[in-house]
Amino acid sequence: MSGQSDSPAPRLGRRRALMLAPLGLALAGGAGFYAMLRGLGSGSYDPRGVPSALLGRQAPPFTLPPLEEAGVPGFSDAALRDLPAPMLVNFWASWCVPCIVEHPQLMRLAREGVQVFGVNYKDRPADAATFLTRHGNPFTRLGRDEPGRVAIDWGVYGVPETYLLDRQGIIRWRWPGPVTPEVLEQDIRPLLRRHA
Repeated sequence: MSGQSDSPAPRLGRRRALMLAPLGLALAGGAGFYAMLRGLGSGSYDPRGVPSALLGRQAPPFTLPPLEEAGVPGFSDAALRDLPAPMLVNFWASWCVPCIVEHPQLMRLAREGVQVFGVNYKDRPADAATFLTRHGNPFTRLGRDEPGRVAIDWGVYGVPETYLLDRQGIIRWRWPGPVTPEVLEQDIRPLLRRHA
């Protein structure tokens, strides 16, 4: 029987390993879930806190055409350097319901003199202009990102998404989701003071 290459012992070992693999995966997943729950309980895990590769860096190179109907110029990454004060870059769209929720906070910041640059994401210009006519225009500059390429370069996961830049144009903070009154008071105002 020298022609036989497989013996029963190696087959049993492979079967046993294949049977134990799902158990190992389940244990690893359970350990990760337990660590997440402990982090939620202690406050060290933020489920919204997807890190941004741009934090601590300047904006990637880009040029955005203006939304002509809004009556403010478009902008490029060059406009985000050597700033007179810290400012915000806000990615938004007229079809975005949370963008309506955050809009009063952006209007308030604009009335207080904070520069807010807008990036209109994957939107029709007429719809964006109607949104701004209805709700007000908080944007000092407003560029159109119809294909969404600039949003990809910034690492935007969805709109709205807001970035705070310091006076040198370094991205210091990112918020995925609507700027609520709580986010304005607890996060944005202290950051504006710190980087003034």
